[in-house]
Amino acid sequence: MIGRIVAISLNTFREAIRNKVLYSLLFFAVLLIASALALGQMSLHEEARVTVDLGLGGIALFGVLIAIFVGVNLVYKELDKKTVFSLIPKPIHRFEFILGKFGGMVLTLAVQIAIMSAVLFAILRLQGSPIGGAVVRAIVLIFVEVVVVTAIAVLFSSFSSPFLSGAFTLGMFVVGRSLPELRELITKLHEVALRDVLWASTRLLPDLHIFYVSGSMLNGQYATVHRVYVDWSYVATASIYGLGYAACALVVAILLFSRRDFV
Repeated sequence: MIGRIVAISLNTFREAIRNKVLYSLLFFAVLLIASALALGQMSLHEEARVTVDLGLGGIALFGVLIAIFVGVNLVYKELDKKTVFSLIPKPIHRFEFILGKFGGMVLTLAVQIAIMSAVLFAILRLQGSPIGGAVVRAIVLIFVEVVVVTAIAVLFSSFSSPFLSGAFTLGMFVVGRSLPELRELITKLHEVALRDVLWASTRLLPDLHIFYVSGSMLNGQYATVHRVYVDWSYVATASIYGLGYAACALVVAILLFSRRDFV
């Protein structure tokens, strides 16, 4: 079973790295991060701050975009090209197919984020700025967030078209990033029943805000990647939540895909 999942993952990785959209997004991501070098020169002794903010923002933004634009086509492309018909009759279970596709996409994103992070670190070195542990922790959190978005993309792609899957995944990402503000608005509603229903529904949405906390209040303290940031225990807790949510999304995707009729 594990061998079949790994084989599908590696095949998905090879297909993904040949995707022109992926390289276009990666190019713009690297260009955005590299532009921090020029923007830093125009700032007054804030080169490192500008580089880190722009670099982490670029890694987060383009990591999510790559997860959405490539992830929503993982299952649909196999159905569209009819290649799934040659795979499913073989001794490959449908859950292995979904997990293999997800694993290959996560591997692809890990490589992309590693490249973007390497560019960020190189620019910081050129500026003579140290690479703090806070930056590394921030990148780990971004990667976990991207894994969650990928799982959501696979979930929607298991039963919908690429366009709708992309729209749904992007919507989940925007809402997930804005979940604290959304819950605050819900608490101000006067209708108790509606407020309770909406509040309960937010529990089903991914709280992606916990993966990008720099610049916000956390436990009564202002968290910033430049000064006081989250420690590794927070990263571990957030990672457990993110991986748990991704696992739940994959379980639903497997259930939906297993009930899908290819005839």
